[in-house]
Amino acid sequence: MEKRIIKAIIAERQQEISKIQLVERPIYFEEQANYVLVGIRRAGKSYQMYQDIQNLVRLGKVTFEDCLYINFEDERISSIEASELGLLLECYAEMYDNRKPLIYLDEIQNIDGWEKFARRLADSKYRVFITGSNARMLSRDIATTLGGRYIMREVFPFSFAEYLTFHQIHLKANWEFEPEQRLEVIKQFNTYFHFGGFAETFSLIDKREWINSLYQKILLGDIIARNEIRNSAAIRLLAKKLAESVMQPTTQTRLLHIVKSSGSGISRNTLADYLTYMNDVYLTFNIPNFTDSVAERMSSCKRYFYDNGLLSNFLINAETKLLENIVAVNLIERYGKEEDRVFFYNKGIEVDFYIPDEGMAIQVSYSIDDPITREQEVRALYKMSEVFGLKKTFIITWDEERTISGNELDIEVVPVWKWLLRYC
Repeated sequence: MEKRIIKAIIAERQQEISKIQLVERPIYFEEQANYVLVGIRRAGKSYQMYQDIQNLVRLGKVTFEDCLYINFEDERISSIEASELGLLLECYAEMYDNRKPLIYLDEIQNIDGWEKFARRLADSKYRVFITGSNARMLSRDIATTLGGRYIMREVFPFSFAEYLTFHQIHLKANWEFEPEQRLEVIKQFNTYFHFGGFAETFSLIDKREWINSLYQKILLGDIIARNEIRNSAAIRLLAKKLAESVMQPTTQTRLLHIVKSSGSGISRNTLADYLTYMNDVYLTFNIPNFTDSVAERMSSCKRYFYDNGLLSNFLINAETKLLENIVAVNLIERYGKEEDRVFFYNKGIEVDFYIPDEGMAIQVSYSIDDPITREQEVRALYKMSEVFGLKKTFIITWDEERTISGNELDIEVVPVWKWLLRYC
């Protein structure tokens, strides 16, 4: 790797970051801590680093020249190997008279063995930010190598509250009781609901085209090419069937049957690998059944997409699926994907979401105007509360709102847009 190329990239990025216009997100970084930011492509990981740099410059703590930023998806540096990463520090030292920089390394998962370099940086007392689009960066092996020197943080696309801020909608204290602001929130939510929280789509007319392009990049580049998958038709079909199956528990046996029935001959182990790859690149995530054993939780679970825009890319007129998906995303963003945080419950009764630590159960229903639907949703929550002593219960709808009381339990029926603003 030629030093002149690295030096050119360092200088270019310093200039570019100084000029980027940001919509700031409510993020906080400890001044002395190092971070690994992971999440789906285009969720805003790089922009969080830009925001950190610009904030530090604005506060007078650093200059842009104090920052060493490298994006490893820059084709000029794509061939660099782990053994050459030390050149980054050498080039910076030659450019700035041995000054010690703040270090920002974007999409570094492309470099095999990057974690050893990251540990060396931390041991040398550099402040370091690292981003990646693969959940393997959170694996036990990498965490062991980093040795507690970094804080791991997952980055999600914009929440609905952030989406409103982007559109310069600032909610008053009692906004929900003011007709004009309430109507504006509902209008904005309709777009957010269908096209999701990728900030780059917000000002686009053809949002679906951009989202489909992102999906193809994730599928072709991050899954098929990186994992050297030959049967691309099978994994494409699998992704489509997962989208169609949102809301329903799916077993690997059922998914294998669906893929094989299309003429794609894959093994159970290959199917399991494909599902893992989709989770690794933050395309999909799993929520297990609370009543299953630990061994069963990966084989039979509900599977959701990390953003409604990606899910709607597969479907037409799928409001009920999008409604449950957006609630699932919000819950894992708040509580995490660890196996003991967010569940669904299916044992004699079905409850869409159960958060044991909060004593909270949630049903998701587009509408409960129909008496039979309402009775089913309410009865399931009553029965579950008899077993677990629930503290908080919700039925999340599109636009209905009320409180249903009975069996010593108050069930709050709340519109999804209001629930997201209250709990996001």
